[in-house]
Amino acid sequence: MRTFFALVVLAGSAVAQVQVRVDGAAVLGPYRSMYAYFGYDEPNYTYAPNGKKLIGELAALSPVPVEVRAHHLLVTGDGTAALKWGSTNAYTEDAQGKPVYDWTIVDRILDTYVQAHARPFVEIGFMPKALSTNPDPYEVEWPKKDGGKGWSYPPKDYGKWAELVRQWVLHEVARYGKAEVETWSWELWNEPDISYWRGTPEEYNKLYDYTADAVKRALPGTHVGGPGTTGPGSAKAAAFLKQFLEHCARGTNAVTGKTGTPLDFITYHAKGSPKIVDGHVQMGLNKEMVDVRNGLQIINEFPAYRALPIVLSEADPEGCAACSARTYPQNLYRNGLMYPSYTAAAYSNMFKLADQYHSNLAGMLTWAFEFEGQPYFDGFRTLATNGVDKPVLNFFRMAGMMKGDRVKVESSGGAGLDRILASSVREAADIDAMATRTDREMAVMVWNYHDDELAAAAAPVHLAVQGIPQSASRVLVQHYRIDDEHSNAYTVWKQMGSPQKPTPEQYTRLEAAGQLQLLSSPEWRAVERGVLNLEFTLPRHAVSLLRVTW
Repeated sequence: MRTFFALVVLAGSAVAQVQVRVDGAAVLGPYRSMYAYFGYDEPNYTYAPNGKKLIGELAALSPVPVEVRAHHLLVTGDGTAALKWGSTNAYTEDAQGKPVYDWTIVDRILDTYVQAHARPFVEIGFMPKALSTNPDPYEVEWPKKDGGKGWSYPPKDYGKWAELVRQWVLHEVARYGKAEVETWSWELWNEPDISYWRGTPEEYNKLYDYTADAVKRALPGTHVGGPGTTGPGSAKAAAFLKQFLEHCARGTNAVTGKTGTPLDFITYHAKGSPKIVDGHVQMGLNKEMVDVRNGLQIINEFPAYRALPIVLSEADPEGCAACSARTYPQNLYRNGLMYPSYTAAAYSNMFKLADQYHSNLAGMLTWAFEFEGQPYFDGFRTLATNGVDKPVLNFFRMAGMMKGDRVKVESSGGAGLDRILASSVREAADIDAMATRTDREMAVMVWNYHDDELAAAAAPVHLAVQGIPQSASRVLVQHYRIDDEHSNAYTVWKQMGSPQKPTPEQYTRLEAAGQLQLLSSPEWRAVERGVLNLEFTLPRHAVSLLRVTW
């Protein structure tokens, strides 16, 4: 009889075997599809060929509608796509100062989502040029540090802003139907605690009052929320989030003059902090987890809001998707295995934090999409490059295959939430797992994560899956894997010689390599007294998903 947590040294190996035990009878709570949220700065890439392709792939990986958030949906311009920029020209004014609404480009963006069976997570922003109190210069022109800021100022007329929002919601109801739009979330602005908003916190609160009132007048049954602040590990960001909740709960509404304002969900952001240490990338998982924890703590100070859905409307290893690894070498993690293994560890620990604080954490929104016309694997924070899926996208495919209830997992190699919050994963690796079950299926995700991108021996793993019905003497096991040789187009691209103009044959091979792959053929395995025992090796930064059905 194998003793759990025994340190078993395999013959010929100096690496202790990691013991992972899944107790299928110990339910922790429902498995929420927190993975099914994505976003990006550049809305005009949505309907580009590779944008449409990727939206379709995102929609296909999840049994529930994925929700998609984009910046710049109200920005003035001709719709030309650019890094960290976009426009729709939804609002202009005629010579007499009367509003002119044009939803043509907004329709192209949202149609792409809805036609793919994805769902808009509508970010209401930024300020149209005709409404800005300080409109010039307007366009960002990334990466210029002194680019345009006119889009980030408060409106010169809050009433016109509110009517713009109301007309937008009414337009979507007319286009997609009341029942559809009532499922959408409408979030005001992005990161108003930093340079995305050049007004005061009080002016943001006023804008929120006008926005929420307009949304509810147009469609009372839909959802409005915010404030989408930066990570509350920062004292400034934490203070902004807290004052916003205080305003919504007990402040004077700028529209009604009454106490409080509608708040259907709460958003804030959480980011890690990679850097270069001794010539290699070192991640900062603890920073992102501290952001998550601090936000949950703040929300719990407001009893009326403890049950509200919370969406981390950006949750990522760092903060700049459009900063390529050519300029920022710490972002090299984005092409290979560091990104999916980091995300797996972050995902699991977000569930643990939500359990600890009894919070309704509904979404972990990954701020990554694709950039048109950029070199292959250039180190942008993207899910695909030129239509080729990157390894991280296969983490989301794995997460989409999990369902039912979360069940208890113990691992002798797990770092544990407390250690990650205190010091990240800088000593021993975090070799841990999370698991779900339904009546006839269990799924176990196992990862081997470390903050440092350094070579290390693969870990031998013994996985004991308990709680399989006694009537099931055999089960079907499917073992999916993300590692250097599986579900990894980046490795294949490098083996080809890193072509920037792959041949049609090479491109077809890259597309296939970007899909989620099995480690081995599915096989029927014997179950002894309700326990399935499996052994396998897990390379550093690899991720496995084992589906067990009976």
